[in-house]
Amino acid sequence: MSNILDSISIIETNQIDEKVQKIMRQTDYSEEVATEKLKEHGFNEIATIKAYLGVPEKKTSNQVKSVNQEIYKQLRNKLDSSMRDYQARVERGEVKKVV
Repeated sequence: MSNILDSISIIETNQIDEKVQKIMRQTDYSEEVATEKLKEHGFNEIATIKAYLGVPEKKTSNQVKSVNQEIYKQLRNKLDSSMRDYQARVERGEVKKVV
């Protein structure tokens, strides 16, 4: 039940009017179109203006959270590439067996 309450946001009518006016100043939308577009973008005026201008949304997948994570990510990539190279050499028969 608390998840539903967390996702509900209340926007006052005067805030909607201010946002519509801001959108109308930045675009050539009429008041009705600006209101519809504002509803489509979840009452986010910045997203509405960016959609009008054609600015693509940034995808933040695989974003590194800390320096330590970046270090381990680089180490993992290096070790993985070294292991792939080694496996390729073994398949070609270029690796000598140590007895």
